[in-house]
Amino acid sequence: MDRITAIIITQNEERNIGRCLVSLRGVADEVVVVDSGSTDATERICREQGVVFQHHDWAGYSGQKNYAESLATGSWILSIDADEALSEELRESLMQLKTSSPAEEFVYSFCRLTNCCGQWIRHGGWYPDEKIRLWHKGICRWDGMVHEELTFARPVRRQRLAGDLLHYSYYSINELAARQVKYADLAAQKAYEQGKRCPKGALVVKPLWTFLRNYIFKGGFLDGSAGFEVCRMTAFYTMVKYARLRELWKQD
Repeated sequence: MDRITAIIITQNEERNIGRCLVSLRGVADEVVVVDSGSTDATERICREQGVVFQHHDWAGYSGQKNYAESLATGSWILSIDADEALSEELRESLMQLKTSSPAEEFVYSFCRLTNCCGQWIRHGGWYPDEKIRLWHKGICRWDGMVHEELTFARPVRRQRLAGDLLHYSYYSINELAARQVKYADLAAQKAYEQGKRCPKGALVVKPLWTFLRNYIFKGGFLDGSAGFEVCRMTAFYTMVKYARLRELWKQD
């Protein structure tokens, strides 16, 4: 495999970025960090690690990631978030892959394991949370305002690598709730722009079904109290999304 460039977008990620960069040592031949205006120690930590650090005004998640890829000099792109890190098993999988010569149409996915308030969440719809994160440069681009997705310029062959992408996402329930509100607002705006409406009774039925599906049918209860909070907050996200969507139509 030719050179790998890891791309990361940041804004005030001093508590996470160091762990992320350390996990990339030996795997990434180049690390490109695109920052949208950090006021903490993010830039200092990145420059101490010798990465390519570039400021770019916020252009949305997709815009920032596409810009980061445009700066890459490697033939392969490894996309990773600042609050993620490669597990040792995933590192080994990537190191083995580097000794091969995969065709350009191959893309590689990782299972993402999320840590919420100090506990790994393995149920409730949060795992394996498989994501494509490694591809040949130019074969795809990011699209979407929230929960951005990759779109491919031509057919690809997908392969999952062994090991987990460790996601150190939420350090407190308050932080989880705030992030859910943020994402719900973005999702509601996207739904509104697509002409979708809030069905009658959705503010009650949709959150209730979301909680039951994740907590009971997808085994969220197996993660104990943390699993309950995760499922509760996911239901909260659903409620906020439909409430915001209804407000947008009323304003219209």
